[in-house]
Parts: sequence; structure tokens; C-alpha cells
Amino acid sequence: MLMNMKELLKVAQKNQFAVPAFNIGSGQILTAVVQSAEAMQCPVILAIHPDELSFLGDSFVESCKAEANAAKVPMVIHLDHGGSFEQVMRAIQCGFTSVMIDGSHLSYEDNIEITKKVVGAAHPIHISVEAELGTIGTTGTSAEGGASEIIYTDPKLAKDFVAKTGIDTLAVAIGTAHGIYPKGMKPKLRLDLLKEIRDVVMVPLVLHGGSSNADEEIAESVKIGISKINISSDVKAAYYKKVREVLKDNEGWYEPNAIYPPCIAAAREVIEFKMNLFNAVDKVKLYK
Repeated sequence: MLMNMKELLKVAQKNQFAVPAFNIGSGQILTAVVQSAEAMQCPVILAIHPDELSFLGDSFVESCKAEANAAKVPMVIHLDHGGSFEQVMRAIQCGFTSVMIDGSHLSYEDNIEITKKVVGAAHPIHISVEAELGTIGTTGTSAEGGASEIIYTDPKLAKDFVAKTGIDTLAVAIGTAHGIYPKGMKPKLRLDLLKEIRDVVMVPLVLHGGSSNADEEIAESVKIGISKINISSDVKAAYYKKVREVLKDNEGWYEPNAIYPPCIAAAREVIEFKMNLFNAVDKVKLYK
């Protein structure tokens, strides 16, 4: 069941759960997410970063659309961290149902300007728009990058930003970073700040950099009002750790149908753990 983000997160926000957005970096990870979504009766967001789209090619989106249309659970195909209007338009032309324009590195005024331009192009054709205010940090272990210094989202600016741009969802910066945190680097989420933002911003809130954070903090962020959480590194780390193990133990193997099933199973363990953590399991019934 293919939907746009606005429709998907309206239900999540009302019922206090967060829909997981899993970055789909390969066909096998797509399979893992779809299988887990069906098994756990959990709505999901198939997130694709521009770098992933460049690697996979536009035709890969057709596979995502086919899976989503055949599924009995709600799914969104979402552009993650679109860095330019051109990248957003490519995603729209490919059939994404939701796009993110990340102008967080720009001045406040320029962020508003490019976001309004994307909203103007996307909304008339029922494609939802996510934007970001503040900056997500970086661990140095993710291709998605991030800022060397986290700039926390200002609640007053967040309210003004949403009003001026007309976006459907807002990604907030409360202390997370992209990637797997290295030893000695422990994030501390500003849940107090999240409460302030939630009090003044009415659209669904998004948490980027959801991998490798303390489970109790993530669970609490959902209770406070996060409606979408992005997960990439945790799933990929589990998947490729298993790939290495399988190939090491079976050096003569070369058939994909022999190599990948245990790797998909390893990814699914992480995927389904996150679904439970986000209180999103068995929520498909709320969309019927």
C-alpha cells in the first residue's frame, strides 16, 4: 500500500508511535525490510539517499514501487537528504511519494527559500516534503555525512519555519549523529529541547541519526512526539557483518541465493528490534 508521508505520519502522530525509515542500499535490504514489515504488521518508509540512488539507478525505484503496491502494509518511498532542487526533481520523476530537501547547511533565509520551492513543486502532485532545521552530527562512519558541530533546533525558529514553508514534516536536531558511534563517543539527546519543539510545532517531527543511540532515549523521544526515525547504519552493519562471516566460512560459495538468506535474516533481527522500540508493531490495523 503506497502512500505519501503526510498520510502515513498523521496516523503515527495521533497514536504515539514512530514509523521507521530504513535506508534501502540494496535489493537484499529492501527484501529484509518488506518481509519484516509484513511479519510485524508495521508501516515502513523505504528511504533512499541521493548517493544510494546514483549507485542503484532509477530503475531500482520501480522495484520499491512494485513491493509497496503489492504489500498489505502502508509504505512510503522517500528521498533522504536531498541536497538540491535537481535531486528532488529526479526523485519526483522516478515516483517517490515523499522527498526531503536538506537546506540545514544554508542560512535560515536560504533554507526557507529552497524549501518553499520544493513544496511548490511537490504539493500539487500530492508528494509530501520534509525539511531540516539545525544540524545532525557525524560520527565519521556514515556516507550520509553530517556537521562537525551540532546546531540544535531553535523551537521559535522551528515554528516560524514550518509556517513560512508549508512543509509536512520537520527533522529536528537534538543531539544525534549519522553513523555508528565510535568507542568513547556517547550521544546525549536533548529530550528537554524536543519537548519544547513539540509544544510549538504541529507537524510530525523526524529524528535523523537514529542508529547506535541509547534505546531508552529513543523510546522516550517517541513518547514525547517523534513520529519518524531514520535508521541506516545499524541495519547495514548487521547485514554486512553476516556477509563477511558467510563468505569466510564458505569460500567456495558464489550463488546469491546461498549467500544472502542468512544475511537478510541478520538484517531482519535489527529491523524488527527497531520496530518494537518505536512502538510501531501491529499498527497496520490503524490504517484500515
